[in-house]
Amino acid sequence: MAPTASSPTEQTTRFNFPTAYTILLALIALVAAMTWIVPAGRYERVASELLGKDIPIAGTYAATDANPQGFLAVILAPINGFYDPTSGMANAIDVALFVLMIGGFIGVVTATGAIDAGIKRAMTKLQGQEKWMIPILMGLFAIGGTTEGMAEETLPFYVLLTPVMIAAGYDALTAVAVVLLGAGVGVLGSTVNAFSTVIASNAAGVPFTDGLLLRLALLAVTFAATTAYVMRYAARVKADPSCSIIFDRKAENEAHFLSSSQATATDFTGLHKIVLLLFGLTFAVMIWGVSLGGWWMAEMSGLFLFAGISIGLVGRLGEKGLTEAFVGGARDLLGVALIIGLARGIVVIMDAGHITDTILHWAEASIAGLNRIVFINVMYWIEVALSFFVPSTSGLAVLSMPILAPVGDFAGVERNLIVTAFQSAAGLVNLVTPTSAVVMGGLAIARVPYDRWLRFIWPVLLVLTITIMGALSIGVLLQGTAT
Repeated sequence: MAPTASSPTEQTTRFNFPTAYTILLALIALVAAMTWIVPAGRYERVASELLGKDIPIAGTYAATDANPQGFLAVILAPINGFYDPTSGMANAIDVALFVLMIGGFIGVVTATGAIDAGIKRAMTKLQGQEKWMIPILMGLFAIGGTTEGMAEETLPFYVLLTPVMIAAGYDALTAVAVVLLGAGVGVLGSTVNAFSTVIASNAAGVPFTDGLLLRLALLAVTFAATTAYVMRYAARVKADPSCSIIFDRKAENEAHFLSSSQATATDFTGLHKIVLLLFGLTFAVMIWGVSLGGWWMAEMSGLFLFAGISIGLVGRLGEKGLTEAFVGGARDLLGVALIIGLARGIVVIMDAGHITDTILHWAEASIAGLNRIVFINVMYWIEVALSFFVPSTSGLAVLSMPILAPVGDFAGVERNLIVTAFQSAAGLVNLVTPTSAVVMGGLAIARVPYDRWLRFIWPVLLVLTITIMGALSIGVLLQGTAT
């Protein structure tokens, strides 16, 4: 009898990449260690009525008393990531609650059988044309990204699209790529995005329409490149499932996302149609509320709570069935909610240790006196580095633009190019950074390990980086001919 030596060998030699929880806890500890090494410092700040926030003042950086973060701070960081225990102010608790409401909502809709029946009907209608879902959906997400910085709002779509992509013969990673790359490229090539381009331009003191043509060109090129890459990967997986980067999870993901009811799905009934109509209407109301109604996490959470209850009643689940479905759905996304708090805890540690402004000051000093083309590309990489520590595009815009944009005046680089360097860097980093609740949350929802996502996306990052640096360099040269 042949020995089963392979399993113990694999157990001793195969490296298991850490989970998202371990990665984030390690980053919290690393940043806390930095607060003992990096000198503490602060910029003076002034209230901006235009931006509604306090902004740093260039040239006012000064050393301040160190506040190194110790063991207790590391332990409390995940808690502080949700809310500030001292002031009671929310940090990421609103986003985490939003995720739980999404989970409950999806749980109720799934319990009605409408999603399974709808997926089966959609796959029958497409009949081999499933590939066109990818560019269409990525285009819609890119529009959302470039116009209103679609980020946390994408989280419900991971729950929705993952079973659709798996049923179409693709994998869960394809669903992540459609949502994250689609919206991410839109943010990278932001045009009228109030949370990126507009707020950064205001902080830099220029109209947000300056540099619009370059950003449109950047959006078009990067969207075409990423869409082609995702379609090529999806086609390979459909032709040979073993080509999937997460092939070892195929059976597990199919069992999780495609419930047993799909194999014996009933007809697509009138009740299913009503439920899916309400389902789609919920997302339409959410998009309206965020883009035009001034909504944010509280309103969106309330919407999904109300919609979940309404669909449960329409779907005739009964009081007990509705409650169990909602609580069960929220339970499925509890891990995602915990990841969101961990990710925010990193930023909390940096701010408490007074090293965020120091890192920004070092960036300001490093670009003085550079050649224009070198300057704009170094500026891009500085924003890349800063984006890892400050994943919020609006937060990074308010932090960095008042300091770094004026430096461009001395280098002869127009401020709109610095805004473009900022938004493209932030958009790129927020495709992979483990400090982003959107990245880690989306991967957790779709059950895609972080290391597999990195393996999938590194060629995209390389192409996007070359494209961005080329566009910024061309922008500087065109600026020179214009003047």
